[in-house]
Amino acid sequence: KTALREVVTLKACRWLNQNPPLPLPPPHSTHRPARGSTLRDQPPPRMGKSSPAPPRSRPNILITGTPGTGKSSLAERVAAAAGFTQYDVSAVAKQEKLCAEYDEELDTYVIDEDKVLDHMEERVGGGDGGGEGGHVVDYHSCDLFPERWFDLVVVLTCDNGELYSRLAARGYSEKKISKNVECEIFQTLVEEARESYAEDVVRICASDSIEDMEANEAAIAEWIAQWKA
Repeated sequence: KTALREVVTLKACRWLNQNPPLPLPPPHSTHRPARGSTLRDQPPPRMGKSSPAPPRSRPNILITGTPGTGKSSLAERVAAAAGFTQYDVSAVAKQEKLCAEYDEELDTYVIDEDKVLDHMEERVGGGDGGGEGGHVVDYHSCDLFPERWFDLVVVLTCDNGELYSRLAARGYSEKKISKNVECEIFQTLVEEARESYAEDVVRICASDSIEDMEANEAAIAEWIAQWKA
């Protein structure tokens, strides 16, 4: 474990040396908050009703992040509390046979994106992007979905050491752990969300502990209440 962490840290240092630092974000941007920050600590996004997407009676929420950051757990809690429908993309893809192949090297299924998007369009997108809403989608990627589907995109982040421990507890191989920890170090999902969705829709939240999860759940519930108002 120590050797793997040293390799990952070395790769991160090389990446930082090869890439100039990014400029400081403007006020109220979606920069990564300080460790321990949650959704409630950040400026509130404009309500989804101001989005160019067709109106819906309830908002759709996407929760994304590196595997092990707590996406499915948070999505389940939010959906249950709000009376929404959880849509776990990976689980649905396996259940509905929407996978393209099985990656033996990384011990994971690879979804067929076209089939998954067709399946989601009728349920999450409402056919034309409107519909009833009220879905909480969770997946470890976010750039494949149409922007019009979601009113709030929450990217969960996690301390690298904590993430390593969580993935090891799942029985992941050293290679699979290394790949996922590298994604977290390089903030892959954070950048993907920023490039794929409007700035005022994306929120980046720490998910290092159960207290963080509870705080994020409460803040999302508050956001849903404001959206309905």
